[in-house]
Amino acid sequence: MASSSKLRRNTCSFTGLLLSCLNFTLFILSVSSFAPTILLRTPPTSFGMAFLLVSTISLLSSFIGFYSQLTHFCFITHISLLLASLISLILSILALFTKEKASLSLFKSSRDPKEAKLLVRLECGALMAILILQIVVLVLSCAAHSCWVKEYQELEAKTETSARKRSKRMARVQEEAMVNVNKMEEEKAKEFDGKMRSKYGQSIMETEFEP
Repeated sequence: MASSSKLRRNTCSFTGLLLSCLNFTLFILSVSSFAPTILLRTPPTSFGMAFLLVSTISLLSSFIGFYSQLTHFCFITHISLLLASLISLILSILALFTKEKASLSLFKSSRDPKEAKLLVRLECGALMAILILQIVVLVLSCAAHSCWVKEYQELEAKTETSARKRSKRMARVQEEAMVNVNKMEEEKAKEFDGKMRSKYGQSIMETEFEP
């Protein structure tokens, strides 16, 4: 039981460390995914702004994920952002991968067509890398959260057990104290009764022997 708990604790620590590294990598990739869209056209069109929004959601989810690994909070927020980011990434990749020419025209880039195509493909590659990493992060985050929940339940069970033992010990001590008090009271009562008997018994005997 103890070895199983220790193994789970080690697994949780390794998973948390791996998630921190993955979230940091996601943060770097999300920041770098801004560059192709900005280089295509500045200021970007509404289509370009949509891609910047996708990168922003990915950036925010990686930041919240990194923070949640340190504090074990914001799990629901992190998962919600991850799911929103995954959906937007899939749509963005489909738009760039399946309709490259249409996407190029919507970016309205003033650059050379070859440069513009290269930037679009770089953007698509960065988004695909972010998508793969976010799927891994989603799976590991759920596993780590489940591990932390089990650890918390074990800790809570140990706390309840120790509290129960402490209350039993206190009850035993109180019971022993009450027994001791009762014994002392009985001894005092016997001592007092003995004193009273010796005193009044002696007085009665003196009265009887008086002429």
